[in-house]
Amino acid sequence: MAPKPVPETEPTPAWAHALVRVLDDGWTIPGTRIGIGLDALLGFLFPTLGDAVTGLASLSLLVLAFRMRLPKVVVLRVVFNIALDVLIGCVPFIGDAFDLVWRSNRRNLQLLQRYTADPLRRPNVGDYLIVGLGFALVAAAIVLPLLFGVRLLQLILRNI
Repeated sequence: MAPKPVPETEPTPAWAHALVRVLDDGWTIPGTRIGIGLDALLGFLFPTLGDAVTGLASLSLLVLAFRMRLPKVVVLRVVFNIALDVLIGCVPFIGDAFDLVWRSNRRNLQLLQRYTADPLRRPNVGDYLIVGLGFALVAAAIVLPLLFGVRLLQLILRNI
């Protein structure tokens, strides 16, 4: 049986707030106001694997965005936030520091709340720019290695 869509006027579910708290800022570093969550901790303790696990947990917010029937560009922005968090989070040390700053789950929860609070709100230019940037990065991730490979093959064949 398919889950019922969440009506746009219903507030963001409590489980989403709890998930974000655990993933992004569940515990405060003693003596500071800096929160640290499972996203950063698991990424530090288990590079790549920890980021993959927390990325899977983040997908529940994407499912919620679909259930809330948010505009497609907003859903794509949620995807971009998750993908960026997982991809950069996989880089040892740099990714862990990025997890402490980026907090993709907190960003995604804010997107969900923004459109829940005002269901008639239209996506803004920033939403479209971020989604466009995401598509450009994906295209670059495909095209640049191909160009590099062709150039490398040309150099090898020229020197044989």
